[in-house]
Amino acid sequence: MGRPNTAILAVFFLAMIALFGGVTLFKGGVFIEKHEGDAYQLIEMVLRVADGQRPHLDFMTPIGFLALAPISAFVALGFGIGKSFVLAQIAVAFVLSVLALRVAVSRLDGVWSFLFGLIVVVLCTALVHGEADRAVSISMHYNRWAWALSYIVIALAMLEPLRDRAPVLDGVILGAGMAALALTKVTYFVAFFPPVVLALLMRRQWRMILAAIIAGVAVGAAVTALVGMEFWYAYLDDLIAVTQSEARQRPGADLSSTITAPAYLGASFLLLGAVVALRQSRQEVPGLLLLLLAPGFVYVTYQNFGNDPQWLYFVAMLMFALRPRTELRNGLGWDMRAVMLVIGVAVLSHGAPSALNLVYSPFRHFFLAEDDFGSLLPRAGLSDDLHAREIRLYRTDGNVPLDRTGTGLDAWKEEADRPPAAELKGEELADCELMVGMTAWFTAASRDLDAAGFAGARLFAADVFNSYPLFGDFPFLQGGAPWYYGGLSGYDNADYVIVPLCPIAPDVRANVLETLTERGETLEEVRRTPLYILLRKMAS
Repeated sequence: MGRPNTAILAVFFLAMIALFGGVTLFKGGVFIEKHEGDAYQLIEMVLRVADGQRPHLDFMTPIGFLALAPISAFVALGFGIGKSFVLAQIAVAFVLSVLALRVAVSRLDGVWSFLFGLIVVVLCTALVHGEADRAVSISMHYNRWAWALSYIVIALAMLEPLRDRAPVLDGVILGAGMAALALTKVTYFVAFFPPVVLALLMRRQWRMILAAIIAGVAVGAAVTALVGMEFWYAYLDDLIAVTQSEARQRPGADLSSTITAPAYLGASFLLLGAVVALRQSRQEVPGLLLLLLAPGFVYVTYQNFGNDPQWLYFVAMLMFALRPRTELRNGLGWDMRAVMLVIGVAVLSHGAPSALNLVYSPFRHFFLAEDDFGSLLPRAGLSDDLHAREIRLYRTDGNVPLDRTGTGLDAWKEEADRPPAAELKGEELADCELMVGMTAWFTAASRDLDAAGFAGARLFAADVFNSYPLFGDFPFLQGGAPWYYGGLSGYDNADYVIVPLCPIAPDVRANVLETLTERGETLEEVRRTPLYILLRKMAS
């Protein structure tokens, strides 16, 4: 394998963007099959930003501005939310493919340069967050974007240029890339900043370090000039609130499980094997850097929903690309070219279900039959190009305990160790969890509120989502949280508290009501229906 042709690489990258992005765009809309609640959260944040609101200052979220801005920009231009999402993915893929082209041309050979670009494009344009569940989803798109950008940043820092040395250019890309990670999802910045800095120091890349610092500071200064220093304080407050939240400290398995659980243990051993193989191939610096990256890989996996180890594709590519060019044997007499090939194949095999799901998702989406889909946003004027399966939109199913008094099952209530029932002004609320049918629930509740004369009211929800403005004539709550992370964000700007009788997240309802009681808030019940209780805030 030899020097990749820049023009051919660029055409290939563009062709992949046209293929993966185009097949989604030509569908005419987005048809999701799961994670409707996550979609509501994303839609609210996108609409707020498109309307000129600022994350962290005007609403609470730990998600960074760059996770929303590309989609909001297309919404502001008049596109529907579905098309805006697809166009944003294409735009992000184009920008990151330009950066990936620099990595491919300067640090990789032959087929691996093409593979690197393909991975970046797929991560940007997929229609599922990962794992092996084929159902289409727009949820957690920012995790994919952040992985793609992380691949570029890590490769620039970790791999010695094979040709076309340009430390200033590489430093600018790296510094701006790290800043972009901080403004997309800070988890990636925290995880990869230390090993990236150590990589540059170990390689004595002083010009690259200086250029990276200047670029990173320039991005920070530009953001500060646009939104003020208070933006950073608010962002930090939101991040601290999430880390201290009992409701959302982690979205999946605990930290130890993401290392030692059966689904991850093999990959953990292979990662250590990759480190050893690199060092025995006389590539001590990449081997040490991969070892330093391991905690960051695990931490990001732990923090992401689904705990999908999407660092596997990078490690596999590293094993293939860094194989010794000539025969080299370790102390046991093993051919290290063969050893690294075997490890690379094994790593790729562990990541294959998720990788294939990402690659396949736009094409599966294209061939979805549209007859059994309905509008995710039935409110007129919002968007007509974002759809979900009707059975998930309108079949309302709840999860209720069967061990009620008199059933005979209540004899084991103590052993069942259920959390205590949520209480509202001394009244125990029924234990119920809404499992599916959020669109129907929000639509019915919003229509009832409107008919009862509460249109225009500022609502604070005792539940994980406060999505009423997407379904009725209710303003977005200033300072509110599209997804509940703890506390009472936006409560002081609300007129009413709405308490679902079958919430999406019963633990959140209990937490909100307990916090209101602890604060000594005075609430007057003004309406009760089979769906909700509405409480007016009273002056203390």
